[in-house]
Amino acid sequence: MVNSSQDIINKVQNEYFEWLYNYCCEHKISNNISYRKLFMALHDIDFDFYIRSDLNRAVDGRDLRYRFVNTNPHIIKLIGREEILEILDEPCSVLEMILALAIRCEETIMDDPRYGDRTNQWFWGMLKSLGVSYMSDEQFNRDKLNKIVYDFMEKRYSPDGKGGLFYVPGCKQDMTNLDIWSQMFLYLEKFDY
Repeated sequence: MVNSSQDIINKVQNEYFEWLYNYCCEHKISNNISYRKLFMALHDIDFDFYIRSDLNRAVDGRDLRYRFVNTNPHIIKLIGREEILEILDEPCSVLEMILALAIRCEETIMDDPRYGDRTNQWFWGMLKSLGVSYMSDEQFNRDKLNKIVYDFMEKRYSPDGKGGLFYVPGCKQDMTNLDIWSQMFLYLEKFDY
């Protein structure tokens, strides 16, 4: 039974993390493989950006919290909607940003009933381009992950996007000079999904 305010805070934060994890992992990967360490680490790192328009990616990531509340009415019975959002009121995490971008890609650009929901395809594609998709719990390396993520956020990756979220072989534009949204469009144009 949840009885103290710290218990409630922990419950809300844990349920939100489980919701994020399950959004991209439940029924999508083998039950024998866990990516919890990777997801927790990505959720522990605040998304930082240097191109002003990437603020939109952070806003989208934070907006996932509203989706969480609206799709999990049982949590509102614990405490009110505003209290839940207050508990979750922290900077956007790298995990939230990537998941929100995958959702936005699917829902606003690539939605096609013939293919079904491909949010996971976009999400795992970004993790692969970033170079962390192999980091299951058994292969997780926090130091390596931190270097990769901070190199990404500080735009220290290949001009074709390798090491960033969108690898576009042969890209004529330097991806490190573009905001994430523009990089995504170059990726989607190059790979006709």
